[in-house]
This record gives sequence, C-alpha cells and structure tokens, in this order.
Amino acid sequence: MKPNNKGFLSFFKYDIHITRLLLIMISWMIFMAVFGSRFYTVINFQTMGASFPEFGLMSLGIMLCMITGGIDLSVVGVANLTSICVGMLLKTIADADNVLPVYGIPFAMLAGILIGALAGAVNGILVAKVRIPPILATLGTLELFTGIAIVFTRGRAVAGIPIQFAETVVGKLFGIIPTHLVFFVAVAIILQFLLTRTTYGTKIYMLGTNMTAAKFSGLNTEMLLIKTYVLSGICAAMGGLVMLANYNSARADYGTVYTLQCILIVVLGGISPIGGKGKLGGVILAICVLQMLSSGLNRFPRISSFYIPLIWGGVLLLVMVMNYFTENKKIKDTDLSVKSSALKEEN
Repeated sequence: MKPNNKGFLSFFKYDIHITRLLLIMISWMIFMAVFGSRFYTVINFQTMGASFPEFGLMSLGIMLCMITGGIDLSVVGVANLTSICVGMLLKTIADADNVLPVYGIPFAMLAGILIGALAGAVNGILVAKVRIPPILATLGTLELFTGIAIVFTRGRAVAGIPIQFAETVVGKLFGIIPTHLVFFVAVAIILQFLLTRTTYGTKIYMLGTNMTAAKFSGLNTEMLLIKTYVLSGICAAMGGLVMLANYNSARADYGTVYTLQCILIVVLGGISPIGGKGKLGGVILAICVLQMLSSGLNRFPRISSFYIPLIWGGVLLLVMVMNYFTENKKIKDTDLSVKSSALKEEN
C-alpha cells in the first residue's frame, strides 16, 4: 500500500509563501556555512535577535492593515515621534543626576503606547470616516508626524536620555536573551491570539476579502478599521521605544529605510496586498530570513551597505511578480475544476 502524500504536498501548495521562505532560509544557511566567516556564533545570533524587533514590530502593524486591504506607511513617522516625545519626557522626569524615579520607565512606556494609539486613530479616522485611500492617508500622516517631530526638536537629536531606560529595554535576560526580543515575541503572541482566537481576526479577514459583503453581513467596518490602525500605531510606537533604547537618542529621520523593509517583510511573508490573506507566522519567518540575509551580507566587506536598499527593492518586486503568477495559476486551476465539474454533471 502506497503512503498517502497528498496531504503533505497540499500543505506545501497551500503555504507556498512559507515554503518559499523556508527554502531561502535553508539555502542561505548552507551558503553561510560554506562561505561565511563566524556567522554561526552565539554573539552573532544575539546581535540578530537584538536588531530586528524595532522594524519587526512596525511590520506587524503594517500586516494588520494589509489584511484589511489597506496599508500603513506612517509607521516610521509614528515611531520617531513616539521616541522623541518619550525621550523628552524621560529627561523631564529625571532628577538632577539624570536618574529616573521608580515609576519613570513604566510611565514613559505607557505614554509612548498612548501616543501610538492616538496616531493610529488619526490614520483610522482618515481611512474609515473621511474615506481617503489608505496609501494616501498614511503617506500624508507620515509627513505630518515627521514634521511635528522636526518642530519639537528643531531638526536636532534628543540626546542625554537616562541610561536606565536603555538598560531596561535593550538589556539581556539571564545575560543571554535580548529583552526587546521578548517584547516582540509577546506582541506577536497577542496578535496571533487576536487573529486566530477572537472574532476580531475573523472580521478583518472578511473585511479584506470583500468589504461590501462585510458591510451587508452587519459588520461595523468603520470601527473595525479604526481599531486596526490603532493597533498598527501601537506596534509602531513600541518599535519607536526600542529605537530610542537602542540609540539612546531620538531624531526625526531615524529608520527611514524601514518603510520599504517592512513592506517587503509583509509581502514576502504572504500577506496579500489586496487583503484577506496571509498568516502572522509567514511574516515572522520573513523577518528572520531578512535579518539573516542582512547579517550575512555584512560578513562580506566587498558588498557595500549602500547596495542593501537596492537588493530589498529588487526582492520586493520579484516576490510580487512571483505572487502574481501564483495567484493566477490558482484562479486558472479553480476555473478548470469548476468547468470539469459542470461537464460531468451535464453528461
């Protein structure tokens, strides 16, 4: 009796994006094992684990918006505005020796999350109530939030942040695990619960699949969109808090390359740009793959860091083209199966 491989093969066919990422990761790991110098070290993996949470958190926010059929291009602006406001707040509540009170760090982080929620609410209202296309609304608020940050700082960096904040947010648990990696994992677990175990997840997938059908089914689509953009703003704000701790300073133009990188991660992870499809697991895997690629490229001195945005842009276009042909093939296969079923019924 032959083993039934249909289920195994159908899993790979269904999760084509995750399969693609796994193949890329395995290929890159083999390549680095042969040609990379000191890639497989504890310090390198600690560095990778400490590097991606800031843009990884922003990517999770974009993922939520893209599932609804929208997008959030303002995440970097929200992150920088949050880091600047929190940095100023930390300097204000610190004493003369630049030491924070006991409540300082929790209070500052809560303030940062509220700033992100407020910024996300602005995006949500513009998209849901004013009916501005998400790409235009969030592009406008990106410039708005960046402009506010520049006005607050007059174009200068906010420095002299109490070192306690950095030690708390980007320290190491048990001297091994980066603390901000734990923050990222906690946020990912919460979002996975929302997407898979609550009606909120079902609703935003329905909204992204067909907004008209979602409205006729009785969903409050406007409030659902506002909630989604608020969550995206909170994720961006948490990314900004990590940036503030990483650099121990804040500035309006930090992380400008993250917008393209976050969109690449979300699309590479299998989230459909037209909405209604994708899994958080694919996005997390895409984050890991891109971090490994970036860390590996840094091991080759001949490859300039100036080429990295070029590589990410090319990869984004390639992935979208591959997704286009994959989706077209699925549609053709579905049409053929429907036609063959109709012919059988006629006969």
